[in-house]
Parts: sequence; structure tokens; C-alpha cells
Amino acid sequence: MKLNELRDNPGARRKFKRVGRGIGSGKGKTAGRGVKGQKARTGVALNGFEGGQLPIYRRLPKRGFKPLSRTVYSPLNLARLERAIAAGRLDPERPIDEAALRAAGLVRKGRHA
Repeated sequence: MKLNELRDNPGARRKFKRVGRGIGSGKGKTAGRGVKGQKARTGVALNGFEGGQLPIYRRLPKRGFKPLSRTVYSPLNLARLERAIAAGRLDPERPIDEAALRAAGLVRKGRHA
């Protein structure tokens, strides 16, 4: 077998339909686009159009890209944590939770530290 003898299986590739090439082809005249109007033209995309109904992008409120119920995380690296423990603001024996971090002044409520 040589490279020039390689072939696809019969029927693996369908011949594409040539549109707009005469009425006898079955896809002549309007080329399968129906008749007239903006949608029959090429390069027209009516994105977001819902047939006269108010589109969803106008029905929904404008409130940006952030969800109202988002969780705000405060970044905290280990170096700041070690400094707080060395300064005595955090007790390493007790569990370090949000309340302890807030009492030590490492994080603030509702804002990034």
C-alpha cells in the first residue's frame, strides 16, 4: 500500500449540495432560503430578535456581571498569618476561623483585606 492509494470508505464523504444553480438542481432560484426579505440575504444575523416579543436581554435587569449572592473572599497569605502569630495577635493553639482573623485585624467585613 502506498500513500497515493489511500482512499476513504465508499460513502464516508458526502458531496456538498450546490445551491442556486438552476431549477433542475432542486435548490435553484431561492437556494433553499425561502423568499425575499432580510433573512433571504447573505450575511444577515438577527441575533436576539424574538419575533416582536420583548427580547430577553431587555426583560432582564441591568446589574452587571456579578451575582447578588456572590461570596467575597479576602486573600490572606501565610507570611501575614505568621507575623500576626509572632506579634501575639493570633493564638496558634486555638482554631483560626473568620472571627479570629477579624479580631486580629487580618480581614475586614464585606471588603478585601
